[in-house]
Amino acid sequence: MSEEIKQNPDACPMNPHKSKIGGQALIEGVMMKGAYKGAMACRLPDGSIDVETWDLKGGGKNKPWYRKVPLVRGCYSFVFSMIDGYKCLMKSAEKQMTEEELEQEEQPSKFEAWLDAHFSEKTVEAIMMIGMVLGVVLSLALFLFLPKWVVGLIKPLTANRVIQSFSEGILKIIIFIGYMAVTSMMKDIRRTYEYHGAEHKTIACLEAGLPLTVENVQKQIRLHPRCGTSFIFLTLFISILVMCLVPFTIPWQRFLCSLCLLPITVGCSFECIQFAGRSNGAVAKFISWPGLQLQRITTKEPDASQIEVAIEAMKPCIPENLEDDLW
Repeated sequence: MSEEIKQNPDACPMNPHKSKIGGQALIEGVMMKGAYKGAMACRLPDGSIDVETWDLKGGGKNKPWYRKVPLVRGCYSFVFSMIDGYKCLMKSAEKQMTEEELEQEEQPSKFEAWLDAHFSEKTVEAIMMIGMVLGVVLSLALFLFLPKWVVGLIKPLTANRVIQSFSEGILKIIIFIGYMAVTSMMKDIRRTYEYHGAEHKTIACLEAGLPLTVENVQKQIRLHPRCGTSFIFLTLFISILVMCLVPFTIPWQRFLCSLCLLPITVGCSFECIQFAGRSNGAVAKFISWPGLQLQRITTKEPDASQIEVAIEAMKPCIPENLEDDLW
């Protein structure tokens, strides 16, 4: 039946169900990951759709222990989703370059030529690594240290650790929402958000048990409880509860504590997002609601050509045995 779906998108996949397939928007494309296969589809400058597939290690029921243990599996999934997502994002950017641009890219810039002339290859790699680390440090400073420092300046808010934790959390959420709102105004980012919507709607179409056609996908809602936007919001919210347990009030001490407690926060957020993704109960809907509202910023309605790309990314990820796609 799975082969029928892949060869004939008008075939009905299966009965309505909660799928394990998840994805990510790319530059003019979509990446999907199923139980055993991963795939990325991109619309090339000539209008064609390029599809790459790969096998996923430890897929299905043969997962290693660290992908089964609660909290631990959340940290693992978060780290490797970031790594895989970054690799696919860079690949998708390369696919948008014309042959002339690729030839120009191969020509080293003056700065690169200066580095090659004055430093060894290992030294240049070390410099690049330092640049990546600085990027991570800046992100941590923006979302972890800055709110704690600002709240620490307002003495009445530091008198009670619960009030202090909620004040820091609210400021983090404001920064996060502001960042998303500003970036959504950029043309290129908006198109990525449209592909994000195409990804969600395609997964929703599969979960509804409908044939994977552009018409059926267009009818689906673009908001999904297992979205990364919802995950980030849950992480920010759970960090408020976790930091309420920290007795320190000095900003740098709270910052170090938040770093140490980050694996627990991420692990709890992962379990919550998984529960929300596979349940239709009132508790799951309550957990999902704030993240779904934020997705109105990070997902936009896609056009037919973007949906076509998402469908092509989805097809290879549907497992041969459709039971493997059930929660």
